[in-house]
Amino acid sequence: MNTISDWGDVLVSSLQDIWRSFINFLPSLIGALLILIIGWYIAIVVEKIVVRVLRIVWIDNALKRIGIKDSFEKAGLKLNIAKAGGFLVKWFLFIVFIISASEILNLNQVTEFLNSIVAYIPNVIVAVIVLLLGVLFANFAQHVIKKAVSAADLLSANFLATVAKWAILVFSILAALVQLKVAAGLLQTLFTGIVAMLALAGGLAFGLGGREKAKDVLDKVHKDITDRGSNKERME
Repeated sequence: MNTISDWGDVLVSSLQDIWRSFINFLPSLIGALLILIIGWYIAIVVEKIVVRVLRIVWIDNALKRIGIKDSFEKAGLKLNIAKAGGFLVKWFLFIVFIISASEILNLNQVTEFLNSIVAYIPNVIVAVIVLLLGVLFANFAQHVIKKAVSAADLLSANFLATVAKWAILVFSILAALVQLKVAAGLLQTLFTGIVAMLALAGGLAFGLGGREKAKDVLDKVHKDITDRGSNKERME
């Protein structure tokens, strides 16, 4: 009987300890939940404000005018900077509130993980900016090269312009991935191979397209030299 009584005392003591721990933990739990709820509503409100501000400044229309939005749509990607900006700001703020809640609950591993995510967000922003600028410059380079090569009466204007555009796009994508710290060594090797391939393709295209033009120029020079020689002989 004493053994059963001892077991009962141990069980009651354990339950009492659990209950006391829960009571002591309850204020922290309630505080963390309140922080999450308030943080979520604040993040949603800020998201709406950011989206409205970005729409007021016509950022999507500006990207459409300079050709960036059309380039993404041709690739099957619908670009909406206003919504994307609001989405990023919302989750950035909410993650900050989650970190605060984790610290209240003494969830150190969760806090460290979320801090690493917050520290990584600037890399994402820079990568997006690099990609957008790359698309803008690629479209500009394609237009300029096409006009210049066409003015030189070369047959490969479209091909050279397309090669230049995709070379810049590939470089921009790889630069964005490097900023995101995605296998930097592998990306460097891949970039070197792609640049060599594009250079070879561009050289062949220029050689094939400019061969006739170069022949005409050489024939003209040869004719001028011959005519001058003939005129000199007549004068003598």
